Amino acid sequence: MIPASDRVIAVALIQEANQASARFIMACRELGLSIRTFERWRREGDSTRDKRPGSSRKKPSFSLSESEKQEVLDLCHSLEFSSVPPGQIVPALADQGIYLASESSFYRILRQHNQNKRRGRAKAATKRQVPSHLATAPLDIWVTDISWLRGPAVGVFYYLYFVMDLYSRKIVGYEVYENESSKQLARVIARATLKENGRAPKILHSDNGSPMKGVSLLELCYNLGITTSRSRPRVSDDNPHIESLFRTTKYWPGYPYGGFATLDEARQWVERFVDYYNFHHRHSALKFVTPVEVHEGKHLEILQNRTKVYEAARAQNPSRWVRSKTRDWSPPGGTWTTPARDNSLSTTLVARLA
Repeated sequence: MIPASDRVIAVALIQEANQASARFIMACRELGLSIRTFERWRREGDSTRDKRPGSSRKKPSFSLSESEKQEVLDLCHSLEFSSVPPGQIVPALADQGIYLASESSFYRILRQHNQNKRRGRAKAATKRQVPSHLATAPLDIWVTDISWLRGPAVGVFYYLYFVMDLYSRKIVGYEVYENESSKQLARVIARATLKENGRAPKILHSDNGSPMKGVSLLELCYNLGITTSRSRPRVSDDNPHIESLFRTTKYWPGYPYGGFATLDEARQWVERFVDYYNFHHRHSALKFVTPVEVHEGKHLEILQNRTKVYEAARAQNPSRWVRSKTRDWSPPGGTWTTPARDNSLSTTLVARLA
């Protein structure tokens, strides 16, 4: 939006572009204006300032008088209603056959006199920042969560623990238990760290479940130098990659929708799935290479060879490539835990810890 002080300059620039053989509509489009706005500004000449802030408006005939506003204030200050909100004051007065103003008018008058303050004992709600962190390499960020697996009877569940590397999508840790606890989650992450030759991630991202905030997990993260990150309360899509992994797990062919008969059966099935996912599943977000290939850096050579194959095919039959460009097989870039509205302005823990 062009400020009022710059409107004369904008009109002059558009007219100058028109004198250089440019159409008015195209010049306006470059400045983000409509042709009607430009015509109105040109008709007004130099008086193109915004007159709305300084315009005088007639006071509505139905507005409250100063004496009526003072009566509302005196009523709110009275002993009977000093601790009662307007939503209760107005109905109470109506029961007495009195009507002074609406609830919104009560609130507006109190705000004008700086008397509409929070007085409750409960903690005020705070706006939490989106936990948006960027993973540019393996071991930058691990994401974790716990999901239910159906057991042998209705109401009986086993608990599937998953820990996934955000950049490579490799499942670095997994286990199935009969219950969920912080101690068991810490055990899964400790095993995952040992499998990675003792290397721990920089950030561990999870939701706000009690196992993720337990002392056992926090102590492990402190000892390993892992920074914990959690989703916002009651925001289910702040950890989307692990949720997508659980969906892939339960939609994999052979998943027993009737439930697992025993805990050992559930563990064996999950082990087979993890082997398939890590070593055979061609992930769409990874340019259709497997998570293990990305985790070990082998995807660079694979994608480079794919590019050569496509270029050779285009050279052999150029008429088949209408847009003259082959498919983009460049390596995948960084991955965000939760895509922010403007990732360029997001503060990431990875950048701080690198």
